Amino acid sequence: MNGNRERDIIDAFVELSHELVDDYDVVEMLSRLTTSCAALLDVASAGLLLADSSGVLHLAASSSERIAHLELFQLQRDEGPCLDCYHSGEAITVPDLEAAEHRWPQFVAAARAGGHRSVHALPMRLRGHRLGTLGLFGTTVGDLNAEDLGLAQAMVHVASVAIVNEKAASDRNLINAQLQRALTSRIVLEQAKGVLAQSGDLAMGDAFNLLRGYARDHGLKLSDLAAEVVERRLRIETLLAHAGAGSSRS
Repeated sequence: MNGNRERDIIDAFVELSHELVDDYDVVEMLSRLTTSCAALLDVASAGLLLADSSGVLHLAASSSERIAHLELFQLQRDEGPCLDCYHSGEAITVPDLEAAEHRWPQFVAAARAGGHRSVHALPMRLRGHRLGTLGLFGTTVGDLNAEDLGLAQAMVHVASVAIVNEKAASDRNLINAQLQRALTSRIVLEQAKGVLAQSGDLAMGDAFNLLRGYARDHGLKLSDLAAEVVERRLRIETLLAHAGAGSSRS
């Protein structure tokens, strides 16, 4: 492992640990997880699905809008490696999507159309409870090495503990409540992105970055800021002016 990558990995875990000390924002934490995976691992992008109290998967975070659409496609078609990973509780590695066309014909066609050639799905669980799955999408054919797989699974474990927290790990009702809170927060965030994108004539990805930057620069939770936007308690002009002035972090 080269020095730069080692520092990047340390920084990623340090940022996660800092968020977990205080009253962290689960939406921001999961978004950070997917973007960190895309940056640190030998993949192009990442998406995370969480299950609700009925065991139905929903999109919780993604490193790009393209992957958000692909993950949603899996859910709509009820077909794909991430769904199989969740239901089996085991990691699924697909180094060459073309070879898996017989298994997930609709998903493989959609993934390849988007330029993806490999997928690796890792289970998200805690003490026997299945919480969701992390999908890692590559634009080239090939396996992830053991180091990258281990790093990704470690980050998933951190996120699992963060969502449920140690004291609630044995309580199914509390687990379901935490998962539902995360999913509800994500819905509000998507609504806020849509409002901002339409009002500011922005791409959805740019709207997300604007929201994230404003939240960081003003010490706000991303989910709280999203609610302010959706409920019209924060003027869109204020957000756009902040973007024009330049935020402290991208």
